Amino acid sequence: MKRTFGLVEAVFDIAYLITGAIIGIFLLITAAESTPRLLAGIMALTLAGGDSFHLVPRVRSIVSGKADELRAALGRGKQVTSITMTVFYLLLWWIGCQLAPLATDTPWTVVLVVLAVVRIALCFMPQNGWTQEKPPVSWGIIRNVPFAAMGVIVAVRFAMTGSAIPSMSLAWLAILVSFGCYLPVVIWADRYPQVGALMLPKTCAYVWLLAMCLGI
Repeated sequence: MKRTFGLVEAVFDIAYLITGAIIGIFLLITAAESTPRLLAGIMALTLAGGDSFHLVPRVRSIVSGKADELRAALGRGKQVTSITMTVFYLLLWWIGCQLAPLATDTPWTVVLVVLAVVRIALCFMPQNGWTQEKPPVSWGIIRNVPFAAMGVIVAVRFAMTGSAIPSMSLAWLAILVSFGCYLPVVIWADRYPQVGALMLPKTCAYVWLLAMCLGI
């Protein structure tokens, strides 16, 4: 049963990376004079490209059963993914600013950039123990505090401007679903490995978010 789920996860991960890359390339090709669409294409490729650093070793680990040999690659890949996800939310914020400008955009942009810098700096701290068999849960929580704050800010903005951006009117919900699935994994997956299955609906939420960008 565990083996079967692992193979399903591997196929899911590959399909996700391919889908994200295709959406990103399509958005770039069809961007023309549209800055938001161009940013969305870059955002999609940032997401898929960054996640590939973790998911490709993950798939190799599942297929080969050599998790120990791939631990370093998995850890470093997770670190890269943590950084690119931060960039993802910055790009998503700027897309919102382009599509539906608000008077409060400038100060909140500063806040978001500061949070992103803090988050990325925390990702480089050696205390994260990226390549350890069981990295410290405390540091997983610490580095995700500014990231969660970014998610809340971006979600609130899209909730406020939903009617002005019809194709992304539910972007706020996709963001909340993704964090609702991701944060329990950060906190409890080390103690309860089954919680890790929440990463699948979390990934689906991101694909949904990318699909919304096709309408801008």
